Amino acid sequence: MLKIIIPTAMLIPSSLLLKPTILLMTTTSYSMLLALFSLHLFYQPVILALSNTTFYFSTDPSSTPLIILSCWLLPLMILASQNHLKSEPLNRKRMFLVVLVTLQTTLIMTFAASEFILFYILFETTLIPTLIIITRWGNQIERLNAGLYFLFYTLASSLPLLITLLHLHSTFLHASMELFSLQQLHPPSTKTAQLFWIACLLAFMVKLPLYGFHLWLPKAHVEAPIAGSMVLAAILLKLGGYGLIRVSPLLYPHPQTLVLPIMVMALWGILMTSSICLRQTDLKALIAYSSVSHMGLVAAAILTQTPWGLTGAMILMIAHGLTSSALFTLANTNYERAHTRTLLIVRGLQLIFPLMSSWWLLVNLTNMALPPSINLIGELYIIITLFNWSPPSILLTGVGTLITASYSLYMFLMTQRGSTSTQFQLLSPTHTREHLTLILHLLPLGLLILKPALISGLFI
Repeated sequence: MLKIIIPTAMLIPSSLLLKPTILLMTTTSYSMLLALFSLHLFYQPVILALSNTTFYFSTDPSSTPLIILSCWLLPLMILASQNHLKSEPLNRKRMFLVVLVTLQTTLIMTFAASEFILFYILFETTLIPTLIIITRWGNQIERLNAGLYFLFYTLASSLPLLITLLHLHSTFLHASMELFSLQQLHPPSTKTAQLFWIACLLAFMVKLPLYGFHLWLPKAHVEAPIAGSMVLAAILLKLGGYGLIRVSPLLYPHPQTLVLPIMVMALWGILMTSSICLRQTDLKALIAYSSVSHMGLVAAAILTQTPWGLTGAMILMIAHGLTSSALFTLANTNYERAHTRTLLIVRGLQLIFPLMSSWWLLVNLTNMALPPSINLIGELYIIITLFNWSPPSILLTGVGTLITASYSLYMFLMTQRGSTSTQFQLLSPTHTREHLTLILHLLPLGLLILKPALISGLFI
């Protein structure tokens, strides 16, 4: 694991010491080499075995895809932010890169942590660089408000988790994930079982976020710069899903009086947030609400605690991470030229940017889980699992799929079709850098169709 963590951390002094003329080029190339090098983690010599194991860090089929996704996203964030950094002074460029690399390092360590207490500490540490990105490099004055929402929602929900983990540590004299998976835990007494369950899962449900705990997410997405939006959608939301996958087996059997309302809230949230997308006028807010809708499926699948559900959740998390990051990249290319995110104003871009319109079409088709995309495989696993859990759930998931297709087409038609406003006749052309960023988003999605087992978590 140190082969990935130490070279990534070494980007921090590199960002501070490199010459200004080669700063962005070198950091992008170096981080891309790291991303390619991280692919060797896919090699698991024995099925379901831990690898790269140290006392504190290890990887397994559940954490490996998320670590590789984190490594893959760093060069894409630097590429997408270059226009945003163009007008910044040199010291702020350096600080921006340092904050991004610090966030990257803590994310890799969080996914690789093999102890619950260490996982919690690193889980909270990711808040600090994310908060700095939103509040310092955000676009509007509301970024401070968005940062406060993001910070206090996550902090308030994770304090019960800390108390629970400390209780577990004092009871069993360890907090090792591997040992907990090997030994049979005795559930707490019936009076405290439900409080114990809520305390363990609340932090991850807010981070995911589950519908009802999602108010911080649209604010954070809308106010964050492009790098902040990409890392929020692609990785930080997946921390919630990964935490649920890790903690849920400890709490089995789940108290039915609490599982049922949470499942209903997740499924109902799919419909509600998808419907909100249909009446959004802000492009980034639309993409943010679509993330809440997809994460509702992930939460419902993990709570079923079945092999198919966990496999579908893992596949959908990786697929959604790449797809939503690509959508935010496309939204940013529009914003950099038109300086507005309002859908009603920026229309008819297909005539001005025909190649960018092709990217919009491909990413939107992937977002609506069109065959043979990897998103479809994840959603099919989850829908079958939920149907097995409760047959009436097919109505909610089916309607949710239809609304997802509707708002994806709505987003494409509103931005690409129609008559172009006269004020947007002289827009600057698209850059090779932007097309490269989108290729690097869609290439893994295309290649994973050939072998989805790489990111399935090997639950089945």
